[in-house]
Amino acid sequence: EVQLVESGGGLVQAGGSLRLSCAASGFTFDDYAICWFRQVPGKEREGVSCIDNSDGSTYVAESVKGRFTASSDNAKNTVDLQMNSLKPEDTAVYYCAAASNYLKLLRGYLEVWGQGTLVTVSS
Repeated sequence: EVQLVESGGGLVQAGGSLRLSCAASGFTFDDYAICWFRQVPGKEREGVSCIDNSDGSTYVAESVKGRFTASSDNAKNTVDLQMNSLKPEDTAVYYCAAASNYLKLLRGYLEVWGQGTLVTVSS
């Protein structure tokens, strides 16, 4: 079964850190790009950070640059999102998605996606 499963969300105070994990199964991990997205009700989905496992290329949104970092563990088929210096405006449901490259993902062509994990940052 092709699937992505996120974990690691929760409640954190502003300025704190969280690490999210996205576990992939059912497809050739090394051939795919994984992006982390976030969504707040009533707002557009935002691509936060991506990593392409085929060539190592990465993308980071300006809104999180210098604070969030995606990393891939090809042995475990996981992509983690380390989030530091969290702000209340980072509160959202975070989910990971996969496609053959991250440009497709950022344009909305999600081939596989997870159920999401809630991150709440209190002020």
